[in-house]
Amino acid sequence: MEYQLNFNVNDKIYIRDPESSELGRQIVSKAIELIHEIGYEHFTFKKLALEIGTTEASIYRYFKNKHLLLIYILNWYWSYLEFLVMFQLKNIGDPRLKIKTVIQLLTSELPQNSGKMKYNVPYLNQIVITESSKVYLVKEIKEINQAEVFKPFKDLCNTIANIILELDAAYPYPHSLSSTLIEASHNQQFFSSHLKRLTDVKTNQEASVYVAAYLEDLVFRVLR
Repeated sequence: MEYQLNFNVNDKIYIRDPESSELGRQIVSKAIELIHEIGYEHFTFKKLALEIGTTEASIYRYFKNKHLLLIYILNWYWSYLEFLVMFQLKNIGDPRLKIKTVIQLLTSELPQNSGKMKYNVPYLNQIVITESSKVYLVKEIKEINQAEVFKPFKDLCNTIANIILELDAAYPYPHSLSSTLIEASHNQQFFSSHLKRLTDVKTNQEASVYVAAYLEDLVFRVLR
């Protein structure tokens, strides 16, 4: 699949739009690679500056801190995922098949085009699985949320919630089930790969295959 995509990211996340310059685009692209390589905890602007061949001060002209940089990266990912959901569902009428398609997108590596994508999507997949909860499990969540920086994530949850209601219009918890599916897909993929005894994954079974089967069983037992 080949896409040339640009998403409008909330301007409260950054000081200067990274899309406005080559350095800004390098900051985001190399941050994805570095966070994937060493993890968010060990990621610093100093290390990022060394990778790019610039100064920490230059990076701080774009982002106030690494937390907001991670939010920027995840905003782009959530927007891309919702685009894929809408793209793949446009010719599907059966809500049950829609839910199965969504679960496949949540549990599989998202499509990467032939080198024309702006960012490394497989790396983004792994960052979302291992790091995404760190953007909102913080004490400052109330203040951060007021800036509406989680809108792409909420929009994706709302899209999935509406599909749930297509299948069962009387179900009273569509948004809770939607966000549970998303978060469970991350946690179970991580557990299946690293903490297997917290799951029922079979020996030599791919994590994505196991998690997709688990989530389908969960959602279709809940919905009528």
